[in-house]
Amino acid sequence: MFDIDKTVMLLIDVQGQLAQLMYEREKLFKSLQTFIQGMKILEVPIIWLEQIPENLGHTREEISQHLTDELPIEKFAFSCCSEPAFMDKFEKIGRNQVLLTGIETHICVFQSAYDLINKACKVQVVADCVSSRTKENKEIGIQRIQATGGEISSVEMVFFELMKAARGDKFRQLVKLIK
Repeated sequence: MFDIDKTVMLLIDVQGQLAQLMYEREKLFKSLQTFIQGMKILEVPIIWLEQIPENLGHTREEISQHLTDELPIEKFAFSCCSEPAFMDKFEKIGRNQVLLTGIETHICVFQSAYDLINKACKVQVVADCVSSRTKENKEIGIQRIQATGGEISSVEMVFFELMKAARGDKFRQLVKLIK
């Protein structure tokens, strides 16, 4: 089980035309919007990354509009952990339970999960908040993350796991988000 005080969310590379090519992209974008809003309600830190934005474009506006308090970290490596700017921010936040979202599941999301797990982090891939250009590559990416020691989760599962109980204003706000 993840603990709200130890959790951080990563948003990986939901950018430009590449994002438009994702398997079930509309569902992905809707889930990401809901998830980011929920993380903000729960006050879970978000680290937002973009893969070579001058080539791939910036994060899709329907996603970035919910990230006005954060700035993206530019990356060139597939794994977030190979970028010093990411590692600096990640270490400053000081949390070791990581919720992975973004694209592509079988490349950047998988390689980030692999490296984070090898750094003794607990990792959950939020299955409805990741995708690849094909359904097969999304599924293979999730399977590899699980085989490496990561867990599979979903937007609603994470929300309720972090809340622990059905009470309070934050719970009411989350319920409104998912209805």
